[in-house]
Amino acid sequence: MTDRPRVAIVLKGYPRLSETFIAQELLGLQERGLAFDIWSLRHPTDKAVHPVNEAIAAPVFYLPEYVRDEPGRVLRALWHMAGRRAFWRAARVWLRDLVRARDANRIRRFAQAAVLAREASDETAFLYAHFLHTPSSVARYAAIMRGMRWGFSAHAKDIWTTADWEKREKIADAAFGVTCTRYGAEHLADLGPPGRVALVYHGLDLSRLPPPPERTRERAGPLILLSVGRLVEKKGYDLLLDALAGLPEALDWRLVHIGGGELAGTLADRAQKLSIAGRIEWRGAQARDDVFAAMRGADLFVLPSRIAASGDRDGLPNVLMEAASQRLPILSTAVAAIPEFVEDGISGTLVPPDDAAALRDGIEAMAADPARAALFAERLRARLVADFGAQAGIDAVAERVEAAMA
Repeated sequence: MTDRPRVAIVLKGYPRLSETFIAQELLGLQERGLAFDIWSLRHPTDKAVHPVNEAIAAPVFYLPEYVRDEPGRVLRALWHMAGRRAFWRAARVWLRDLVRARDANRIRRFAQAAVLAREASDETAFLYAHFLHTPSSVARYAAIMRGMRWGFSAHAKDIWTTADWEKREKIADAAFGVTCTRYGAEHLADLGPPGRVALVYHGLDLSRLPPPPERTRERAGPLILLSVGRLVEKKGYDLLLDALAGLPEALDWRLVHIGGGELAGTLADRAQKLSIAGRIEWRGAQARDDVFAAMRGADLFVLPSRIAASGDRDGLPNVLMEAASQRLPILSTAVAAIPEFVEDGISGTLVPPDDAAALRDGIEAMAADPARAALFAERLRARLVADFGAQAGIDAVAERVEAAMA
């Protein structure tokens, strides 16, 4: 191993089909010559792997997912790090956090941090975490133990389900923070020192995507609706099913859904009760090539995002940009950062969240006027190309990491 400074990148799980935006960033950092190791808090659960992950050459290390899984490894790390004065400073920070958030997860985070601090190479000069909740806790504690700086990239659920006191302290401790929506950036900016958190859109590397299909001819057969997203509360799929059940009999439609999630059984049962199960294809998690093939064969992309009861919500879902790259018309909701990309009545249709009737009307309107839908899709793709390319965002992250190491 060389003495070249390296970055330890801390992720919640790796690789994950739902996090192509992270894989895209990692590959971009690799292409810019940044040396890094990947430290994952969880082992992968997806059966497929995106080609972009296969192109990432960085070594991947897995921290103990639970202390009970590798108690010897955890104890060796704690014993080794306890000889450093900085370990006890990290322990004090952790204890203050534990008093305010008493849960077993907090104990596991400290154990994972000790393993990371002990096992990261001597060349490690900076820690960078994706997600402001668990991965940033591990990176923060480990950075204190090692006496080095750390930074974070915040996204969606991690912003809105983390307590303000914790976000405030993490932002103050971090060398920098970036987040992928103006909606999230404004919230985090109110909690930290001026200039500490920056807006950096993920964007898409269009050079790695298939070119958009021609959508000029009229399609024979049913209207093909596509949605890609986890089957969880914040995605609003129960509302979509209600909307579909209310469509007029004369409209011949089919829904293709891609993605897994905890509500799969519940939603399948709901579709049966609504007598629309025969028109829905639940494909489960799919590789990226399969997702794009589905986009190219669809007529309308629907994403009925909402704010969940827990406060969890989307940021700006990458899948909307992917759909736009294929000139696929979009119907979504005016929630979180979605309006930062899709402009209602100009480049897509946005309806109020938690409103099945509005969602139904939106589907009907888009189906009734395919020329208007195609115009929206063309405008949105033009905006994607002009304002949401990946390179600027990756450059911004790389510059911040290199400056922090220097």
